[in-house]
Amino acid sequence: MLKWADFFKQRNCFIFHFPIPSPCLKKIALAVAFSPRMEALIAEAKRLKTLFQSELLLIHVGDHSAALEEKLQAVCTRYQIDPARTQIVWEKGKPVKKILEVCERQGVDLLITGALKSESFFTYYTGSVARKIIRKAKCAVLTLIEPSTEPRHFSRIVINGTQQAQTPTVIASGLKLARLEPDPRIFIVNEIKMYGFQMATAAEGGEQEASQMRKKLVAEEIKYVQDILDGIDCQEQRITIKVTSGKWAVELAKFATESKADLLVLGDEGNLGFIDRLFPHDLEDMLSNLPCNLLILKP
Repeated sequence: MLKWADFFKQRNCFIFHFPIPSPCLKKIALAVAFSPRMEALIAEAKRLKTLFQSELLLIHVGDHSAALEEKLQAVCTRYQIDPARTQIVWEKGKPVKKILEVCERQGVDLLITGALKSESFFTYYTGSVARKIIRKAKCAVLTLIEPSTEPRHFSRIVINGTQQAQTPTVIASGLKLARLEPDPRIFIVNEIKMYGFQMATAAEGGEQEASQMRKKLVAEEIKYVQDILDGIDCQEQRITIKVTSGKWAVELAKFATESKADLLVLGDEGNLGFIDRLFPHDLEDMLSNLPCNLLILKP
């Protein structure tokens, strides 16, 4: 059953939407580094491999030795990763370049990476490996900020519903992904564009006109999302539509944090360079301080 909260009570709520290229991803890849979090990331990749019934590709850029190969194989065995449906690729060179080359060559649909929740100022402007991958990958990217050796389902999923050309596809894909999880809560958030300008204009006509304008703007955004949902088989999924205003990246991150979201789904804004990061775009704002696991869907 679809629900929506009154705009006045939900002002600070923000929802973000992101679609997956396909609900059944044929090939997923994990960028592997021999770090303390390697085992947890492999455990998470195993869960997703099983969820999507996919082939799994492990990519390591760096040293390749018998000892490292044995260590990686031991972890795979521990998590019962079928070697017949798993490929390990060893590369040397620049990590980002090599990982992306392998993904494109192998036809990867979803690339999984680990990332720290926050970047220092220096790291942000030089770019961490994970964030460079997010910006440059041609496939969907799932960034896990707190991987666990005992992976959990995505039980609370936030999807961006702001009016954009890709939004219908994003919502549909996000719901298909959610359908694979056991009865998750789904939030679709739609932002009122130019809210301040429209309300300032309406306020000139008095308080009653401003109140009517507010209700009209909220109703229009709810209808936009509802019209998309009416064309999708939601299979009785638990969906809540929320409407907000303001700078969407800030509000969305706040909502994802306050609602304890497991996954935030959003679309790509393109490959942004250094100058763009000096004057952050919405996505760059989000990447500098991730509120939860982040799924970015590519065009």
